[in-house]
Amino acid sequence: MKIDPLEISSLLKEQIKNYEKIIKTENIGSVISVGDGIALVYGIDNAMSGELLVFPHGVFGMVQNLEKNHVGAILLNDTNKIKEGDEVKTTGTILEVGVGEEMIGRIINPLGQAIDGLGKIETKKTRPIENKATGVIERQSVNEPLETGIKVLDALVPIGRGQRELIIGDRQTGKTSIAVDTILNQKGKDVICIYVAIGQKQTTVLDVYETLKKNDAMDYSIIVASGASDPAPLSYLAPYSGVSIAEEFMFQGKHVLVIYDDLSKHAIAYRELSLLLRRPPGREAFPGDVFYLHSRLLERAAKLSDDLGGGSITALPIIETQEGDISAYIPTNVISITDGQIFLQSQLFHSGIRPAINAGLSVSRVGGAAQHKAIKKVSGTLRLDLASYRELEAFTQFGSDLDDSTKAKLNRGEKTVEILKQGLHKPMPFELQTISIYALTHGFLDKIKTSEIKDFETELHSFFLNDNKANKLLREIRETKDLPDTEKLDKAIDRFSDQF
Repeated sequence: MKIDPLEISSLLKEQIKNYEKIIKTENIGSVISVGDGIALVYGIDNAMSGELLVFPHGVFGMVQNLEKNHVGAILLNDTNKIKEGDEVKTTGTILEVGVGEEMIGRIINPLGQAIDGLGKIETKKTRPIENKATGVIERQSVNEPLETGIKVLDALVPIGRGQRELIIGDRQTGKTSIAVDTILNQKGKDVICIYVAIGQKQTTVLDVYETLKKNDAMDYSIIVASGASDPAPLSYLAPYSGVSIAEEFMFQGKHVLVIYDDLSKHAIAYRELSLLLRRPPGREAFPGDVFYLHSRLLERAAKLSDDLGGGSITALPIIETQEGDISAYIPTNVISITDGQIFLQSQLFHSGIRPAINAGLSVSRVGGAAQHKAIKKVSGTLRLDLASYRELEAFTQFGSDLDDSTKAKLNRGEKTVEILKQGLHKPMPFELQTISIYALTHGFLDKIKTSEIKDFETELHSFFLNDNKANKLLREIRETKDLPDTEKLDKAIDRFSDQF
């Protein structure tokens, strides 16, 4: 067989011409120690803070500490599979979570993976878990109410779209119930709700899911859950995942409500990670940047300017106190980051006042700017009535004789407390709240027995919904967000009072 040298040289020249030089470099290190969800990795000198790392057996990690001789990483899944000497690769990407409409109605873990058994979630977009908050120029003042459907809140501690309002109180005082009722009240109001469960028992998360499902609220809700049995890194990442998913909707011009339940557990998870990573402990063994941990999270709640679509993220962080101590470290931190707080008192809760909101310590720093005119007009004297009632109530325990004006104040205060009570998972439209509070502040309840207040209110609402003339007034409140002619309103309530 004769070989033609020219043919061989032309083939070689062709191959040399078509040769593409692809050099793929990989940054590879090895695990020098592992335990408690933390791995120390040697040899990945170019790693970035927050970068995603790939370990064997499909385990992922995230760079947390950049030390002189090694990198401290938190492990995000199946931590038991990793051992000393395992190979670790960098990915060159910061940790991201899937975002978009596909998430609505699902329960996911902080990595964006479905944990509700309804199949994989295929998202078209991702967003970094850590992201810089929008600047002051890109925002506008909070001016639009986020109706909670809870009378005492909408009247005394109004929340606006884009606000951060802290819910604080001891355990078992109804903090989660207020958050869940607020989600239920967003039905038909074009608000997407994200409930972030941080280190919660799975039964608790399931209860919330069942409540939302039963009231058709999962149609506009997402649950991000890190269980009590999950490793601390997942509890640490959960709220950041939740707000990243929310930001995607906000930048599309939509309104989002995010609930962080609760940030006390979040701080504890972060303390655990920090101590294991050998970061120096500070007050109560928390690391020095525990304030920054929550401030960079809550600053991402905003009301965007109209040029950016006017979308918003409203944040309702929850903090659990010990024995009502709101002056402890984490509570004071979060109080100073938020725009007001709703303080729940176990004493009120156990005496049957529910929601157990302490009107004296609860405040909204946005206030009337986030309130419909109708509610604003009728609830002006409400806080004073309650405050003077509490003061007088303590005074009258000494059993002294009372003059008529003091008796009248006590009577009004008693009725105020009664009318502000509300059943669990029964949010009320703001127009009906307006009618209730109007009847109270204009003296229509003064002659009604306290034990009959609830029946009076229920029948009053039914009257306004079914009576033609009264229903016109109700529609006017709903459409104009303002009070109708007060003479007509007085006549309507008088007509009802005569029947009652």
